[in-house]
Amino acid sequence: MKAISLLLFSLILACSNGGNSNAVPPPPSPAGELMEDQAYSEEVPITQQLTPPPPPTRQQEQKIIKTARLAFETPSPEETHKRILQLTSQYEGFVANDNSGKSYNRIYRNMTVRVPTKNFQAFINSVSEGVEYFDQRDISRQDVTEEFVDLEARLKAKRKLEDRYLELLSKAKNVKEMLEIERELSNIREEIEAKEGRLKYLQNRVSVSTINLKFYKYTAESGVTVSYGQKIKNALQGGWNGVSVFFLGLLYLWPLFIVVIIVLLVVRWLVRRGKMK
Repeated sequence: MKAISLLLFSLILACSNGGNSNAVPPPPSPAGELMEDQAYSEEVPITQQLTPPPPPTRQQEQKIIKTARLAFETPSPEETHKRILQLTSQYEGFVANDNSGKSYNRIYRNMTVRVPTKNFQAFINSVSEGVEYFDQRDISRQDVTEEFVDLEARLKAKRKLEDRYLELLSKAKNVKEMLEIERELSNIREEIEAKEGRLKYLQNRVSVSTINLKFYKYTAESGVTVSYGQKIKNALQGGWNGVSVFFLGLLYLWPLFIVVIIVLLVVRWLVRRGKMK
């Protein structure tokens, strides 16, 4: 009797488990796990699974053209010139232009110095030492980074295009195709050379800065007292010079005097003739 009761209880319990939809599924077999791993490896390449993401690209370095223009008075242009030459050598620069001159009341000197950009500010600070004030002190910075990047990108594209045309040239079937390809290659190379030249120019202006210098000294004497005797001498000399200029002016008018004399003689003759009648 007990055996029959246990059998019935087991059957009821099995039926209740079969009708429950929320029953926990059996754990997956090792074969199922292997199939899932294989499916994942097929969807994602193994190189992407193992290779770390690339690091972020480095920001483009700024390309700045620096120029300066300085103008000031100096008590000794010769000493200032020597000092600037010394500073130019000290800061690894060179003199691009150097000229001097003399005007009515001053002597001056103009110089154009180029120094590495890393020494630009240090050179200006050294030149400015001892200068009380500047007539002109202009410092400018021109950002050419955008143009630099654009030129590099265009140059890279032109070189790739040149390689493609070279490949086509090697496969040309007749002389006509060769001539057409060589003509296009010539145009592309001209553009490449122009862009390379512009890049070199910008790189030179960026790496080496330009400083224009102008310094001068007044030469006119001031505050000099003239004695009374010297004033009399200057007055007599000025009067004599004035009389000399007057007589010289009269000499320039001698044709007019002759005309006046002739007119007076004619008038006198006409007057006498009228009286005789």
